[in-house]
Order: sequence, then structure tokens, then C-alpha cells
Amino acid sequence: MAECTEPGLLAKLDQIPCLAVHPRQVEELSGGLTNRNLLVSTATGRYVARCAQSDTDLLGIDRDHEHLNSRAAAEAGVGAPVVDYRPDLGVLVIAYIDGVTFDNADLQRPGVLHRVAEAMRALHAGPRFAGDFDMFVRQRDYLDVVRTHGMHLPPTYLDYDERFQQIRQALAAKPTATVPCNNDLLAGNIIDDGTTIWLIDYEYSGNNDPCFEIGNTAAECALSDGQLAELVTAYYAQDRADKVARTRLQRIVSRYGWALWGYIQAATSPLDFDFTAWGDERFDGAAAELDGSGFAGLLEQMYADDARSAR
Repeated sequence: MAECTEPGLLAKLDQIPCLAVHPRQVEELSGGLTNRNLLVSTATGRYVARCAQSDTDLLGIDRDHEHLNSRAAAEAGVGAPVVDYRPDLGVLVIAYIDGVTFDNADLQRPGVLHRVAEAMRALHAGPRFAGDFDMFVRQRDYLDVVRTHGMHLPPTYLDYDERFQQIRQALAAKPTATVPCNNDLLAGNIIDDGTTIWLIDYEYSGNNDPCFEIGNTAAECALSDGQLAELVTAYYAQDRADKVARTRLQRIVSRYGWALWGYIQAATSPLDFDFTAWGDERFDGAAAELDGSGFAGLLEQMYADDARSAR
């Protein structure tokens, strides 16, 4: 980690009581794409200051909801405690979790998917979140932004709209109760302190289909179809062929929608990061599944009765 010496950021920290303690050490944390994340160490504790920096309106981020939902996640026992929130400064302060931040390889280790499933269940059983998250609505809004502002869009992106809408209709025909979801559980938002799995970063949080949470995690963490099924089985504590199909469809929804997020970031973010390639990777993954011979079967399988299911 590198020391943060930027005067503007340090001046913001000086306006927040728990961070204005001197002497202090301020270091940049890696991984933030819409925030500058600072680790602030003082004699009274260690904190993470999440400093907003991206065009949150175009990305659909509600910082007030992020704050409220971070508190709800902490109450559920899987989110870092919230210490302070200064919307006037664009800063959310949470307690620092001393643990190992996952990468994709960590989710390949034996037993880890079961622990992640337990953390998901705890979050989903916790207090309801402020606001809902529906990727079909989000995708439509992102597409409007991309087209209105003339941002990059793959020439074949809209060729898949009809199949995307088929997924929407299939999911709506068999609705499920929504639960409080993080909706952005890439590996870097999962921390293991040796005892507890913590889920962090609630920028895109909202009440949602739990199968979207699982499918999005499978997409972002590069899980195989078999590992996706393992995560679903661990989450529901039983084999659920219908939920596996639903989750695989939601994985497509995740990739197809988040691809547009990448194209918006490519046009607006000041970061030196190839957001276009990031978006293309997700679009290509969605397109491969939508073009695949098994796509029609997934739509049918989701409706199959599971005699072993109690839910």
C-alpha cells in the first residue's frame, strides 16, 4: 500500500472526528473503481474511508442507500461496522476488517464456497435494504445512457435483446421473494478473517432475487458451471435443479447488464483502467451462453418441479 499525500483527501479526513486524530497513517487501498479507498490508522483504531469519485448519477449509485445498507449488513453480522457518514464530503467510514481479501483462486479452495454461501444466507436473512435492485431495469437505464451519450457499444449487443427479454419473462413467470443483496460480490469484496467471511462494498446493494446474487458471484469469480451448482446447493442446503437453472440465467443477466457499466466507466472514469475490455469480457460471456445450445433448456429447466424441494 502506498501512502496517501493528496491534500484534498487529507483535508476531508480532517473534518471527520475519528479520522482527524494525529499522528495518523493514511494509505491507499487497491481495488476501488468508483471510490478512493483509504486505510486510516490512528491511536484509536483502523478505519476505511470510502471517498466517492465517479459520476454516480450515470452509474445509478445512491450513496444514502449505500450507507443505510452497509449498516443493515453490519447488523446481519457480515458487513463491516459503519463508523461515520458524511454525504457533504462524499465519505463513508467503516471499520477496517483485518483479514485476507479474496481473489478468484481463493474460491477454488475446498470448503470456501460453502462458507461464502453461509455468509450470503446471513446477509439475505438480515434487515431489508433501502431500495430494490433489478438488473433488467438497470440494464435499460445503462443502455439509455450509452446511446444518449454516444458511448462504445459492441455492434452485436442489441442482437441479443430478444433472448435477454425471454429470460426476463421466464423469471417473472416464476417469481421469488426478494432479499437484501450486495449485488456486486466479486472476490475482492469478500474478506476472511480466519473465522468469519465478511462481505463488503454496498454501492449497488438492494433487495433482489437471491439467485442473481449467486449468479453474479459465479460470473465475477470465474466459477465453472459445476462450482455454480455447488454454490447453489450449499446456499439452499439441498440439490435444487430449478435454482441452478435460475442462477445460470441470472448469471447471463448479470454479464449482459454489467457490460454496459464498463462502457459507461470507459467514457467517464479518470482511472487508468481498460473498462472497455472489462465490459467486452462480460458481454462475450453473456453472448456465448445466449448462443449456446443449452440456453433453451435452461428456460425449460427452471420450471421443472423438484420433488426434493421444500421451498
